[in-house]
Amino acid sequence: MDKLDIKLWSLAAKGQIVPDRSLLKTPAQIEAIKKSAALNTAVLDHVAAHIREGMSTAKIDRLVYDYTTEHGGIPAPLHYQGFPKSVCTSVNDVVCHGIPDENEILKNGDIINVDVSTILNGYYSDASRMFSIGSISERATKILSVTEECVELGLKEAKPWGHLGDIAFAINSHARDNGYSVVEDIGGHGIGLEFHEDPYVSYVTPKGSEMVLVPGMMFTIEPMINEGSPDFHVDEANGWTVYTIDGGLSAQIEYMVLITERGAEVLTR
Repeated sequence: MDKLDIKLWSLAAKGQIVPDRSLLKTPAQIEAIKKSAALNTAVLDHVAAHIREGMSTAKIDRLVYDYTTEHGGIPAPLHYQGFPKSVCTSVNDVVCHGIPDENEILKNGDIINVDVSTILNGYYSDASRMFSIGSISERATKILSVTEECVELGLKEAKPWGHLGDIAFAINSHARDNGYSVVEDIGGHGIGLEFHEDPYVSYVTPKGSEMVLVPGMMFTIEPMINEGSPDFHVDEANGWTVYTIDGGLSAQIEYMVLITERGAEVLTR
């Protein structure tokens, strides 16, 4: 038993939730995952350079598919549990998992989350950005700003030997202080060797709760911030697209992070 095993055993004996050693990435795995993450960031940059008013969300899907495959990668969402496209495009009141469509045309005033996930040489990465189309309203501007602030505050709490609940508390507190709610039943996830790994990352749990943050852990910080109720409904026709229950705006920004001895390293955003 090495020093890390002893420390984990000691924390577990005190009732702390600790990660299984399989969740701690090795240096070789980290280097390979970083290459996937670099491609994921490049895909999002490619979308940022081309997204515009009048574009269909299906065009965004083609941009993602073409760029990813031309650079040796595979879009992770494509055919994942039956998902039909290469990217999630979530507009206005769509919380997440929006399916790109030729008939969905971006218009002035829209806000859209583009969620890109990449497989490169068998390693996974994941991040999303919010985009403003044309001139957006004051309410849309505010929710985008607060969502970005929430993620940055959560990132500051992603400290080695802290807890996932520290991240959640910072995010939920800031959202509530600004009059927003955080979606409770959809969260972040571990990633790297698979698309979705443990731990599940909630954004509504108390400070000091949930799993201990151990160097080598890798997961997403991706709260979904709603204008009104945190509740949602899923499109019955496609079984994927998640909408706010009250038609309010929703925003999400996703970072993929690695816990190190010094703090959290953002791998793709």
